[in-house]
Amino acid sequence: MKFKANVMDEAQLERSLARIAHEIIEKNNGAESVCLLGIKRRGIPLAEILHDNILRFEGVDVPVGHIDISLYRDDLSEITEMPETSDCRIPVSLKDYTVILVDDVLYTGRTVRAAIEAVFSHGRPNAIQLAVLIDRGHRELPIRPDYVGKNIPTSKSELVAVKIASIDGETGADLYEIGS
Repeated sequence: MKFKANVMDEAQLERSLARIAHEIIEKNNGAESVCLLGIKRRGIPLAEILHDNILRFEGVDVPVGHIDISLYRDDLSEITEMPETSDCRIPVSLKDYTVILVDDVLYTGRTVRAAIEAVFSHGRPNAIQLAVLIDRGHRELPIRPDYVGKNIPTSKSELVAVKIASIDGETGADLYEIGS
């Protein structure tokens, strides 16, 4: 992979997540009935940051958990015979909540489809919304995010890599050319 550009630095990422938190509060008339679920891996710390922002802006301690979509992927047999999964952590009964799935990059929509299936295997929420840090296009399924940090048009030969300090030691997002 060849580095092409930094598309989001730490300050831009933090501002995007602050804006998304405000949009979540506004769209849901507050945050009392919101539950954040981060999609493993980088969606988890992003959901935690959104939780902290909502708590700071609205004073509401929204439930935050995470889901592992490994068993719900439509390409499961292509990946491995026996996928490894970690337990989902869903802190509330979903029936009384609007679940907001949180992920780092939206691409084909297949991860989100798997996440929706995982949510429904744990209960039926009032609604499901989607928050992504970066939407890079190239959808293969009719999936549209409700909240987007940044739209970055890409080619299929490019990759967007989000970095989160708790996982990667730094925070931001970079664009790479694949195969260079």
